[in-house]
Amino acid sequence: MIRSWVRSSILLLVVALVAAACGGNDDNSSGGSGSGSPSEIKVFAAASLTGAFNKIGQDWTAANPGAKVTFNFAGSQALATQIQQGAPADVFASADTTNMGKVSSQAGTPKNFASNLLQIIVAKGNPKGVKGLADLSNFDLKVVLAAPDVPAGKYAQQALGAQHVTVKPVSLEDNVKAVVTKVSLGEADAGIVYVTDVTAGGDKVEGVDIPDSQNVPATYPIAVLKGSSHQAQAQSFMNMVLSDQGQQVLKSFGFLPPPAS
Repeated sequence: MIRSWVRSSILLLVVALVAAACGGNDDNSSGGSGSGSPSEIKVFAAASLTGAFNKIGQDWTAANPGAKVTFNFAGSQALATQIQQGAPADVFASADTTNMGKVSSQAGTPKNFASNLLQIIVAKGNPKGVKGLADLSNFDLKVVLAAPDVPAGKYAQQALGAQHVTVKPVSLEDNVKAVVTKVSLGEADAGIVYVTDVTAGGDKVEGVDIPDSQNVPATYPIAVLKGSSHQAQAQSFMNMVLSDQGQQVLKSFGFLPPPAS
């Protein structure tokens, strides 16, 4: 009887060890090729990329069953600060190389994936008759700009400065989407944003072109962050952005190809 009890105990112990081993394998497989719990990557991206990256995110998850991507859209300067302070992120896509440079010690080698141009945004029908940068200095025109540390604000200041145009904005916003919102709500008469933002602004706004000779192109780099615990998935998302498929999505939202290196 004692022998029977010993044999039963040993058998139960073996079963328990096998079950534990199987459970461990399930944990290790999560986030790999879609088995186990789905892996989630966090992409920090410039606010101007909102529409295009949401579409690329849908395409990426469709091609990677079980994977998930969440976005943090904001001004590139704010995102760089968050990364520097240890915010969990897997991929960073900036609207300029300056803010990407701020996190160079925390990121892999960046790749330029798109470019953009500035455009003056006004209310639909252009009721104030804005024709170019010089008109933004009119004292009776309420102009809103992105803050100087925001890439769009920096580019706007460069464009205005080169034409010796002095603008006293009614507000300085912390991302380019906020400039669009101010104009679309009638809280400002005009602003300077990217061409893609005017397109995304809908039927309440329209754009006034800035000639190429007066424009300041924006270059967008992307990189995988070294602290990511999902390196393979993060690299896969970055590859999607750089791929022909990703480039077609960006083009459909009005982005231009990256500058020739």
